[in-house]
Amino acid sequence: MKKLLMLMLLAFPAFAHSEVETETTCFRSQEGKGIKLELRIYSDQAAKWSGAAVKYATSKESIPLVFKSTEQEESSDGRPFQSSTTTTWVEVVGGAVTGEYVMVRQGALIYGMVYTNVKSKKHYGFEHHPQIGSSPEKGCQW
Repeated sequence: MKKLLMLMLLAFPAFAHSEVETETTCFRSQEGKGIKLELRIYSDQAAKWSGAAVKYATSKESIPLVFKSTEQEESSDGRPFQSSTTTTWVEVVGGAVTGEYVMVRQGALIYGMVYTNVKSKKHYGFEHHPQIGSSPEKGCQW
């Protein structure tokens, strides 16, 4: 009995442990400016935690994002059940909110993302580019 109890105690942390998952998504600006943007979303389902960061292709530094909200829209009016999700993050630089990113997706399909600069109120649209290779270790392979 003691051996079984010891084995369970040793095995329990493996069951309780969960890993942080990383989703890397690559975007390009819709306007002719050719801006390339990498979005990384980090999440831990067991801890009910998520965070994100963006990194522009011309920058060495990532910009931290703080989760703001998620809205889910469901429709089933005569078609198969569909649900789209709009997720909003705020950009934090130097302790101040400097921008906002809003991404719309339906399952694995990402419709796009819009960045709004807080000071200028300018909007920048980005298209998802799934054909760009990416990995959690190396990011977007521009």
